[in-house]
Amino acid sequence: MLVSLVPAHAGSERLGMLDTLQPGAWELRLREIGSQPQRICVPNGRTLIQLRHQADACSRLVIGESASEVTVQYTCRGRGYGRTRIRRETAQLVQIDSQGIADGLPFEFSAEARRVGACGT
Repeated sequence: MLVSLVPAHAGSERLGMLDTLQPGAWELRLREIGSQPQRICVPNGRTLIQLRHQADACSRLVIGESASEVTVQYTCRGRGYGRTRIRRETAQLVQIDSQGIADGLPFEFSAEARRVGACGT
């Protein structure tokens, strides 16, 4: 069995499900006791892949993709790596599971992200 591993770039046709998510302000609710909701500006759904490496330029590899779910592994040279699964419920609601290494420390989280309006409001 031959598997093609092609990096996902912003302009590629892959990750189309993420392009169906509405841009704007999204509220991120981590499934951890005592965590407070966070608001983030999401210019496009691909932003949700690298929540622990937001400002980093990272290479991405699409591990799995369907009409309602994507799994992406990414590597940020010298900064860490991660693997994120995003499941779309609607264009304004997704479930996120992510794990990896950021700044030399492991991370793992599950969250619900919901669009709550426009950025800056």
